[in-house]
Amino acid sequence: MDVSGWFFKRKIMSDMLSEKEIQHFIHSGFVRLDNTFSKEMADAALEILWNDLPCDRSDPSSWVEPVIRLGMYANEPFINSINSPDLYNVFDQLIGKDKWIPCRNVGTFPVRFPSVKQPNDTGKHVDASFPGDDPNNFLEWRVNVKSKGRALLMLILYSDVSEYDAPTVIYEGSHMDIAQLLDKEGDSGLSFMELAGKLDQLPERKEVYATGKAGTVYLCHPFLVHAAQPHKGSMPKFMAQPPLLLKGELFISDEAYSPVEKAIRLGINRL
Repeated sequence: MDVSGWFFKRKIMSDMLSEKEIQHFIHSGFVRLDNTFSKEMADAALEILWNDLPCDRSDPSSWVEPVIRLGMYANEPFINSINSPDLYNVFDQLIGKDKWIPCRNVGTFPVRFPSVKQPNDTGKHVDASFPGDDPNNFLEWRVNVKSKGRALLMLILYSDVSEYDAPTVIYEGSHMDIAQLLDKEGDSGLSFMELAGKLDQLPERKEVYATGKAGTVYLCHPFLVHAAQPHKGSMPKFMAQPPLLLKGELFISDEAYSPVEKAIRLGINRL
């Protein structure tokens, strides 16, 4: 296990990714950006979230469930936190200009609490990106080798998250294993559950914990395998995990490849 932040930390989110950071994204499947938004903005978001929770912020005895899901949030502090010019520049670097759609909400919040109960959502998985036969059944949503619909997975920390506070487990480099697996499945790809059932067959990968201060954002390859874990700390964890949507599909047989596309090509041995 590695507590992330050992390498690619920036004190101010005000510059483009370096070539070293881009290569880390291609080969490891993620890059961590610190200080993408202010503590004041995070606190404003937390105020909204706490008001919607069925428990008392000042009374830990009321935190009886290990996870409570909230969403979909499009309030100002949430939208401003993921739509800064600096983040847009990084999106352009990783995906390409005019290929992605700005976020208009931050999706669901699985708020995680210290609890003696075990959460029931800690399995390894890859987030799906386009609907199957039943659009209302998320377990039937699908993912294909061109990552139809999804450019990135984003992990956005609105609270400080240490190694004890149920940080998301990232399986470093697993996105290339998924690319190889999906390459055999054509445009229809695999459903969320079909893909989840194959993850134990993949090579063992190093675990990295997505820790950081409020305002930290992890930009992850859409194929990156990740998992939740039980909360062993003392304060609830607030993290959004929206997709950055694609306008179309990724190109893996063209010539001008983005880093997201290069990682897929590397996984299917086309580089």
